[in-house]
Amino acid sequence: MKHLLWASSVVCIFFMACTGSEKQDVSEEWVQLFNKKDLTGWDIKIAKHALNENFNNTFYVKDSILKVDYSRYAKFDGEFGHLYYKEPFSYYKIRVTYCFTGQQLEGGPGYAYLNSGVMLHSQGAATLGRDQSFPVSLEMQFLASDTARKRTTGNLCTPGTFVSMNKKPVFDHCINSSSQNYSADQWITAEAVVYGDSVIHHIIEGDTVLTYTQPQIGGGFITIAQAWANFGFGADSLNWIQKQNTPLKSGYIALQAESHPLEFSKVELLNLEGCMDKNALNYKPYFVRADNSKCRY
Repeated sequence: MKHLLWASSVVCIFFMACTGSEKQDVSEEWVQLFNKKDLTGWDIKIAKHALNENFNNTFYVKDSILKVDYSRYAKFDGEFGHLYYKEPFSYYKIRVTYCFTGQQLEGGPGYAYLNSGVMLHSQGAATLGRDQSFPVSLEMQFLASDTARKRTTGNLCTPGTFVSMNKKPVFDHCINSSSQNYSADQWITAEAVVYGDSVIHHIIEGDTVLTYTQPQIGGGFITIAQAWANFGFGADSLNWIQKQNTPLKSGYIALQAESHPLEFSKVELLNLEGCMDKNALNYKPYFVRADNSKCRY
């Protein structure tokens, strides 16, 4: 028994030496943005409607699932919607698990069939014009395949933004990923790794399917007057035009509603910005950007 106690003590001491104290904790502290009960912490903005008017109960939670639902609509008439988390981020990982359901609502545009996404570095919900269809953002686009069409998911679309690839600016509105094709009835885990205005990775089912760098404000969505009219941008259009060609460093996260029903079983985030003082209790070695105002000692 004495030998066993001695061995256990040695193992314990060795483990403490290797792992350190509480301030050396390396576990990732993912935050559940979706509480599986209700929409607490989220703002709703649906085109043609006021901030936080949940028109026709488009967004709701049932049985621990966050639903984008069109069962109360007679027809889609441009009510593009987004659900915005309350807090902006700059350096982070966002992970969602999603699944398309049902049929696209009558009146929905052809491109929105089995189409949704997560907006990264988005403008805030309160800054959108009443009729604005999409926020200035980087969209991690979700597409499902059917028997007629095979499409990649985890693509990039750029309302009011553009990015660089291979050190060259790319102004295409949508850029396809290299993902596999997934059918509408599959639950898919999608992740984006976002490093401010430097580099962003899209990951589908554990595979990195798209990487781009230097996100900036601009592109035709910003500069072409007719585009502003078509998308109902309104009073703050001049503000965005003045910001064109400036880095997009941070923003909000928004879940999209484009006329096809969708479900989310998980929405979680790992903040990569925090205390980087190794002497602090809440230092994390996975942080990549320092905010030492958050340090605890």
